[in-house]
Amino acid sequence: MEHDRKRTRAWVLHPDIKSDRERRDAVPALEEGVALAAALPDLDVVGSNVVGLPKAHPGMLFGSGKIEELKAVFKSEEVELVLIDGPVSPVQQRNLEKAWKVKILDRTGLILEIFSDRARTREGVLQVEMAALSYQRTRLVRAWTHLERQRGGLGFVGGPGETQIEADRRAIDEQLVRLRRQLDKVVKTRTLHRAARAKVPYPIVALVGYTNAGKSTVFNRLTGAEVMAKDMLFATLDPTMRRVELPDGPEVILSDTVGFISDLPTELVAAFRATLEEVLAADVILHVRDISHSESDHQAEDVAQILNSLGVDEDRALIEVWNKIDQLSPEEAEACRQRAERSDDLFAISALTGEGLPELLAQIALKLQGVRHTDVLHLEFSQGKQRAWLFKEEVVQSEEQTDEGFELTVRWTDLQKARFEKL
Repeated sequence: MEHDRKRTRAWVLHPDIKSDRERRDAVPALEEGVALAAALPDLDVVGSNVVGLPKAHPGMLFGSGKIEELKAVFKSEEVELVLIDGPVSPVQQRNLEKAWKVKILDRTGLILEIFSDRARTREGVLQVEMAALSYQRTRLVRAWTHLERQRGGLGFVGGPGETQIEADRRAIDEQLVRLRRQLDKVVKTRTLHRAARAKVPYPIVALVGYTNAGKSTVFNRLTGAEVMAKDMLFATLDPTMRRVELPDGPEVILSDTVGFISDLPTELVAAFRATLEEVLAADVILHVRDISHSESDHQAEDVAQILNSLGVDEDRALIEVWNKIDQLSPEEAEACRQRAERSDDLFAISALTGEGLPELLAQIALKLQGVRHTDVLHLEFSQGKQRAWLFKEEVVQSEEQTDEGFELTVRWTDLQKARFEKL
């Protein structure tokens, strides 16, 4: 470990803007902001607070009195970086940096730093770089010299610089074009990998959930794998896949995905479709919830919304997994167990102690019964739409042309078969 690397002293502010229609509950929002900051290894969060505002000031975000008051705090605490848990315009950022003599990072910038620190696959890395460049392009009020990357992250945190804006814009645009080309290549080869995997008869079970819900711990418990499981937001960014043998059931591929988060800035959603594509291929989705979290219901709504926007349909098999019951009082834990007992699609577990996992695995096996089977289909030449749909679903194992049309061997689920028959 690099103990000698100097950590940046950071402070987290959550602006609680009364006029904001999308306003989040301030205390948990600030806690999440601090947890986000803690996910960056070289930050040392020395303090945090909520700042109540009737409305955001266009030039400075905060009023002049509050700016002076915070300036004194930052000076005495030797703060070098202020993380503002919300959107900050380029002009506000420049003005605040001048007033406070510190570096400012807004929520999007912070999440980008984390994504950059965590991305592992080639595609993840490219997606993050593109999101970061698009974000930087909007910030060229005072410019950037760190396109050459002086550290592991994206360099928003470190690095001086003042260069001519136009040249920077052009450099960013050229870089975006280059990255897009590389990404297209990577995505093409990944589609080939996926098509190859479609021939593997294993059903896919994907874990999804709000960041820090304990997905990686559940994953490790079920697979015996040592995926990085830290109590840290965004600990997993690239889908990790492992084979698991279900008791008295089929072998499945278990896929761990990036944690979801509320108000994920739109330019970042695209960056992580890559890591969430595995969810679209899944036969069963496990929605892992931290049931001990005060905002568990809101988090579950956020996850449902993102699944919806990804195009996960209503009839996909989904099991809700209430994790961390070991952190509840005995009465609350018992109430969760009783709720779960009344439903086939709800399980109360503790990934830490292993409680509830055997029952969960048994239910996954049940959901997957007869999950994929082989059929031979005869299509006429005029049924091009149906044939294209089968290839898009990646269920075709072989195809031969006959005088009347095509004979296809497909391996699919009952659900896909039912959808095909509706075409």
